[in-house]
Amino acid sequence: MAEQRILPTVEDTEALGRELARDLGPGDLVVLDGPLGAGKTALTRGLADGLGVQGRVSSPTFIIARQHRAGDHPGAIGMVHVDAYRLGGDLDELDSLDLDTDLDHAVVVVEWGLGVVEHLTDRHLRVLLRREPDSDVRTATWEWVAG
Repeated sequence: MAEQRILPTVEDTEALGRELARDLGPGDLVVLDGPLGAGKTALTRGLADGLGVQGRVSSPTFIIARQHRAGDHPGAIGMVHVDAYRLGGDLDELDSLDLDTDLDHAVVVVEWGLGVVEHLTDRHLRVLLRREPDSDVRTATWEWVAG
């Protein structure tokens, strides 16, 4: 069953990411969807913080995918952050990223991935983000979805 939360600030969006990260492990796929400015990258920053990855998280728009290594503390998990927007549904280019291999060792987070990457796993965490017009208030809806 889907859960929903109102996120008044960017900090709230990042906090939700940290919370969701508690239920993630290597092999998990997170599919993010929502319009520009809905908070996909902010949520990913929170996920990264919760997973304990190294380095700064920013949108991978121009390079399509960024790999973030696990931190050196116990329980840290690596993360691959993908922007599927530029792929435009090009499955050959998606296959060239070898995300199925990354799934063995990391959490894979795909922005704009709805309808594109779900086939990579038997189940995935789908997060839909919406932003109120002329406002910073966002709404997140999330649920685990079978293949």
